[in-house]
Amino acid sequence: MELALSPDAWPALALTLQLAVLTALVLLVLATPLAWWLAQSRSPWRAAVAAVLSLPLVLPPTVLGFYLLVLLGPAGWVGQLTQAMGWGLWSFSFTGLLIGSVVFSLPFAVLPIQYAFEAMGPRPLEVAATLGARPLDAFFHVALPMARPGLLTATILSFAHTVGEFGVVLMIGGNIAGQTRVVSTQLFGHVEAMEYAQAHALAALLVVFSLVVLFLLARLNPRRPVA
Repeated sequence: MELALSPDAWPALALTLQLAVLTALVLLVLATPLAWWLAQSRSPWRAAVAAVLSLPLVLPPTVLGFYLLVLLGPAGWVGQLTQAMGWGLWSFSFTGLLIGSVVFSLPFAVLPIQYAFEAMGPRPLEVAATLGARPLDAFFHVALPMARPGLLTATILSFAHTVGEFGVVLMIGGNIAGQTRVVSTQLFGHVEAMEYAQAHALAALLVVFSLVVLFLLARLNPRRPVA
């Protein structure tokens, strides 16, 4: 069987890469302060916030996608707000895909950064404070550089998770060619049409991509030798 990507696969690949890059960038901005707060806070709300942020890890993607669809649709308060502002509806659009991807991949960005901040311990910040560094300066010049492996891991995981997601993007974006059709929904369409050669080509591409991601993560987190 000859494996070849169909002409329709290339726009889906381009849209997937665009979505994954934007999702990773947005999550890096959102997840870093959230992870810092979770790592440093002693608030009684910490456990509740952590549970809500981790919900996409256990919630079926179709359930999450359904509620996002309702929220962004004409009857949802976000949908009513966007229509009142003249922005139209975000469901079944690239903006809706981006919102769904950010929500769905949020724990994959927050958790690695949180663990990196926690592994750092309080000592570096205490030393920075004794040297006269303000908390904001200590965060940007001490905490963030020390958490670099966690930030890189979060970026890679967010990007990869977005490339492979299916349930959320199908629920909130559908499968509109050139607008919301990504690699996973393109693959689903090939299977539905019994176009197995094209499906094999896309699936093999995703397998190779997944192996590359796992290799990069293994290089970022090498096993430490036992003393």
